[in-house]
Amino acid sequence: MSVSSAAPAPPVTPILTPFSPAPVRTTAGGNLSAILWDAAAARGADSAIVACDCAWSYGELRARASAIAEYLAAFGIERGDRVAIFLDRGGDAAASIFAVHAIGAIGVVISERFRPRQIEYVLTHSGARALLTSSQILERQPRPLDTTAALIDVETIGIDGSVVPVSCAGADIAQILYTSGSTGMPKGVAFSHGSLLSGVATVAGYLGLVAEDRIASLLPFSSVYGLNQLLSAVQVGATLVVENSPLPIQIVERLRDERVTVAAAVPPLWLQLLGVPSFIAEPIATLRIIQNAGGHCPRDAVRQLRAAQPGASIFLQYGMTETFRSTFLPPAYIDERPDSMGRPMPGVEILVVADDGSPCAAGEIGELVHSGPTIASGYWADPEGTARVFRPHPCAAERVGATRVVYSGDMVRRDAEGFLYFVSRRDRMIKSLGFRIGPDEVVDVLFASGAIGEAVIMTEPDVQRGERIIAYVALKENGSLTALRQFCRTELPRHMQPARIELRASLARLPSGKYDLETIRTDPSPP
Repeated sequence: MSVSSAAPAPPVTPILTPFSPAPVRTTAGGNLSAILWDAAAARGADSAIVACDCAWSYGELRARASAIAEYLAAFGIERGDRVAIFLDRGGDAAASIFAVHAIGAIGVVISERFRPRQIEYVLTHSGARALLTSSQILERQPRPLDTTAALIDVETIGIDGSVVPVSCAGADIAQILYTSGSTGMPKGVAFSHGSLLSGVATVAGYLGLVAEDRIASLLPFSSVYGLNQLLSAVQVGATLVVENSPLPIQIVERLRDERVTVAAAVPPLWLQLLGVPSFIAEPIATLRIIQNAGGHCPRDAVRQLRAAQPGASIFLQYGMTETFRSTFLPPAYIDERPDSMGRPMPGVEILVVADDGSPCAAGEIGELVHSGPTIASGYWADPEGTARVFRPHPCAAERVGATRVVYSGDMVRRDAEGFLYFVSRRDRMIKSLGFRIGPDEVVDVLFASGAIGEAVIMTEPDVQRGERIIAYVALKENGSLTALRQFCRTELPRHMQPARIELRASLARLPSGKYDLETIRTDPSPP
C-alpha cells in the first residue's frame, strides 16, 4: 500500500476527543482470531451465536473454527494467502472468518447478496486462492462461478480441531472488505489485525457492552459495520443473535423473542422498522442500546426512535469503511442535538479543513480528515487510490507518530462546542441558484412533513439553477404527494425546493443496506 508523498498542507486545529481511549485486549501474538480462543477458554459453555436454525457455544465456535483452519492449512493455504468466504451469515460464516485469521491468511468476506459477476470480480481482484462456501448457497446462484479459486464446501469439513492462532504483527493484513458503491465495482479496503482490534475494543468500550448482552446481527459480515457486531460480541463474550429476514415485522418479532439488548442498523432499516406498528406501540423491554451508522438518520426519525424505544440509549455514529468509525453522539445529547454526528470517538483525532488545507472555523463547511489507530492500511491492489485518500497528516511536521490520515470526502461543519454535523459527500454537494446545499438538509424537511417513510435526494443539470433537486420518496400509507409538495413550498426556501418529486413503492438498497441510488433513479415501475 502506498501513501502519497505530496507536501503537507498548512497546520490545522484538531478536534480532540474528551474521552479516554479504551484498552485494546492483548491477544496471543497480535492475531485477531485469538479473541475467540480467549473467549472460549473463559466462557466455553456460554452462548456465542444464535441463528434461526442453530445455536453455538463459544467452545463449539472455536472448535469449528479450528477444524476449518486445519483443513485450510492441509489444503496448502499459507500466511498472507487470500481466502474468500461466501456463506449465509451465521455460525459457519463466523467460524470461517476466525479460521482464516488463525493461520495468518487474509479473509475476504463476500456479501450473500452478490451475484456471480460481483463474486468473480472480488475473487479475481483479491487474488483469492480458495472460496469457503456451501453447495446450497452456490445452487441459489443463476449460473456457476467462473473462477480459478478452489471452491471448498464447508459442510464437508469436520467440527473439531486443535489449531492455535499463529503470531501476527499488528500491521499484518487480516481482512479485505469490499465496499458496495451505487455505481461501478467495489473497492477492497485492507485492514490489519491491529486496526481491527483497536476498533472493536474502542467501540465496545464506549457503548459499554458486557457479556450479558444479546447483540443483534442485522447487517452483513462483509461490511465493516456488520463485522463489528460479530467482533464486539466475541470481544466481550456476549451472544450474537443472527436475523437474516428481509421483512421488518419479522425482525421486530425476533428482537423481542430473543430478548435482544443491542441493535445496530443503517438509516434505511431503521426507517423500515419505524413503519412496523408493534415497534412503535410496544417497546422492546430488553433493548438498551440502539446504534445508527452508515448514513444520516433524519432528526424526525431519531425522535420517533426515542419515543418508540424509551428504554434504549441511542448512539448516533459516523464512520466510513476506510476509518472503521470516527465519531459518535453520546445518548445524553440525543434530545438536544439529534442531527449531530457527535464528537470523535476515543483515541481519534478529527480535523475539518478547507479546500486549501487551512483550518475551518466553527460554522464553516470543510472536509473531515480522520487520524487514529483504526485507519485501514489502504486499498488492495490500488496504490493510486490509496495515495489519494490515505495521506500524510497535515501536522506531521509538528508531531511525532501522527503520519497518516484519511481524507474522507465528507463535508462537515462543527459548532463552537466541537460537535460535528454532516453536510454532504464532497461529490454530492448541490449547487443551486448560487447556494451550496447538503442533500440531508432537504431530506430532514421531507421527513418533517409526516408524509413519507423513505427519501433520497439526487440532482440533474439545469442551465439556470446550476443543479435541479429531484426527490425520490416512498409515501406512508396515508401520505399525500399534494400535501408533501405544499409542505416543501412552505418550509423550504426556493433554492432548496425539489424541482420534481418522484414516487417509488420502496427505495432499493445495496448489500450494505444503504440506498442504491442508480436503481432508485432508473426504477421503471413507481407505484
